Amino acid sequence: MKMNLKKAIVAVAAAGAIALSGSVMAQDKAASLDELLQMVKNSQIAENKENRQREAQFRKQRANQANMLAQAEATKKAEEDRSARLEQQHKEREQDVQAARQQLDDRLGSLKELFGHLTSTAGDLRSALDSSIISVQYPARTEFISELIEKMNSETKLPSIDEIERLWYELQRETVEGGKVVKFNAVVSDPAGNKAEREVVRIGNYNLLSDGKYLTYDVKSGSLNELPRQPGDHMKGAAAIQQATSGFTKVGVDPTGPAGGTLLSALINSPSIVERWHQGKLVGYIITGVGVFAILLALFRFVVLSAMGAKVSRQLKSNTASEDNPLGRVLKVAEENKGADTETMELKLEEATLKELPRIESGLNLLKIISMVAPLLGLLGTVTGMIVTFQAITIYGAGDPKAMAGGISGALVTTVLGLCVAIPTVLLHTFLNGKAKRIVHVLEEESAGLIAEKSESK
Repeated sequence: MKMNLKKAIVAVAAAGAIALSGSVMAQDKAASLDELLQMVKNSQIAENKENRQREAQFRKQRANQANMLAQAEATKKAEEDRSARLEQQHKEREQDVQAARQQLDDRLGSLKELFGHLTSTAGDLRSALDSSIISVQYPARTEFISELIEKMNSETKLPSIDEIERLWYELQRETVEGGKVVKFNAVVSDPAGNKAEREVVRIGNYNLLSDGKYLTYDVKSGSLNELPRQPGDHMKGAAAIQQATSGFTKVGVDPTGPAGGTLLSALINSPSIVERWHQGKLVGYIITGVGVFAILLALFRFVVLSAMGAKVSRQLKSNTASEDNPLGRVLKVAEENKGADTETMELKLEEATLKELPRIESGLNLLKIISMVAPLLGLLGTVTGMIVTFQAITIYGAGDPKAMAGGISGALVTTVLGLCVAIPTVLLHTFLNGKAKRIVHVLEEESAGLIAEKSESK
């Protein structure tokens, strides 16, 4: 029985040892069963004490949470009461504001309508001053106008008499300065981007000039920039007014559009003759080459026919046939066939005259062909240019009329070039053909005279 009891005690002790916490496991090993039982007992006492401390701590935390919940509910109720009071105060303040607005409207009376007109006038003046070139000479003129508009639209501020009078003054100054031609110094940017202070001439509210060149006013940045391309027809007047001190000076002025005008921009953006010529592209270059060739050929034939005509005129006055001219060669044939009968002489002279025709009419047919081909080349260039333009419209749409008009304008350049080549070529061909006909007429007339003399002699 003792052995069984010992075995049971050992089993219970082992089970208790397995359930011990880390602190019990860390202790020294028991030397006997009594010590082991004592260690198990002490461990149970420590665990019970620790569990009681945890339970007390949990109860304390539960009490604290209950207190915190009660405080939160009290705070919530206090805030709800405060929100109700604030809402009531807000309603009362709104009623006070409405009453104050009504009182303000009653006291303003006709001033409210006056402020409305002043606000409209100030807004229009501000827009005009922002885009006016007079602002270059008198900057920062719109700041007080913005403040004045803000005051007139405010319910807590009123504009002063001085501010209203200044609005009237700026309106009058803009009108007066628009009729003056004045000089002042300002910073100007050249086309390369270099800035320098120059003397600027302002012609009313229309144009700005400096060093004899036209300037443009950038409304957004408030800067003055020299136009990269100047209107050549008006440069003399611009230089003259820059140097003038009194009296009248003739100068080109553009009154259209804000900040210097739009007509001037259109003029300087118009392509020059050389730029127009380049718009013709390959077909235009071909037409130009053909035209130059036609002119050179016409000049060459004019020199040849003039020299030939002079020699024929000298031959008419000479009794000796010379082979340096068509008439002399025809007369030479007549002298070589004096003994022939009339029919043979006629055939010989006709043959000699026909031999001279290619030399006399050389190049005239080519000029005629060029005069007919040049307009066709121009039409070809126009058609191909229109095809390219309409292809671009198909891809990008017709939202920009300027681009479409520019493409059509460039396509028509080749037609102009073709006509410019064809018209003088026709005139030159007609003129040279007349000179050649006169020489041929002289040859035929002399041949007919020789045949007539031969017939009479028989």
